[in-house]
Amino acid sequence: MTMLDPAGLAAHTIAGIAWSLFVGSTLIFGGVMALLVVALRQRVGKVNTRWWIVGGGLVFPTVVLSILMVYTAVRSAQLTRTPPVDALVISVIGKMWWWEVRYRTPQGTEVVLANEIHIPVNQPVVVGLSSSDVIHSFWVPQLNGKMDMVPGRTNQLVLQATTPGVYRGQCAEYCGEQHARMAMHVVVHEPADFHVWLAAQAQPARAPLSLLEKRGRQAFVAHRCTACHTVRGVSEEGRLGPDLTHVGSRLYLGAGTMRNDAAAMQRWIAHVQKVKTGARMPSFGEIDAASLEAIAVWLDALK
Repeated sequence: MTMLDPAGLAAHTIAGIAWSLFVGSTLIFGGVMALLVVALRQRVGKVNTRWWIVGGGLVFPTVVLSILMVYTAVRSAQLTRTPPVDALVISVIGKMWWWEVRYRTPQGTEVVLANEIHIPVNQPVVVGLSSSDVIHSFWVPQLNGKMDMVPGRTNQLVLQATTPGVYRGQCAEYCGEQHARMAMHVVVHEPADFHVWLAAQAQPARAPLSLLEKRGRQAFVAHRCTACHTVRGVSEEGRLGPDLTHVGSRLYLGAGTMRNDAAAMQRWIAHVQKVKTGARMPSFGEIDAASLEAIAVWLDALK
């Protein structure tokens, strides 16, 4: 995570402002140190302190700060440009401690996933930011600046990536015990690939292809995982936890806590309170090993 390697229009503007401040402050610091060296190495006669106080303490900082104020105001205005009316709109809801992400396809189907945002490259995306519990802060430094997520209020942030890739973001407002493990990833696709991805996400979970996957789906329902989690095509009653319809296609589990694969999924289910203490999901270590493995394999197959 660094703002010095921008991959979005807003991030380029922010980096430009930052580098201007870095360079300017370095030059001023160098000038002050040069004056200090001269003062220490040379004996001078009586100095007119009035001119140094007025010039160096009043005129110089007033001029410099005024120039910086105008420069940053002009550059910052680029961050608040109105996006086009046909921009892609995504809803992101901050929760303790994960991110719910909602899309609506051109056909009107709602797509819900967690901790991962997918966007097309070189296209403006309006992200509606809100919170369901406490104040969070959405920050993907390579794409844009920070924006707070306040309960009862929706703020907007525009993302426009210039380079395909995967960019890590983080909650930047302390929100509780697992604040440090509340990450998200923004995946930037070529436009055609993005539309293929969105169409696939709109589909229900695929049917099990093996006996082990079928056993895993049955165990998932039998152990009442559906009380908190939705898997479209299996059960849609769960709303408390993340939607798991295509959980196997996500890069990470637990909002960036661990890389996503069947082994990690099994560990997460059995020991979530050790991996992410305080998470609202209890550990299910009491599930027998065979059922636990089957559930993990089935969920990992939901691409």
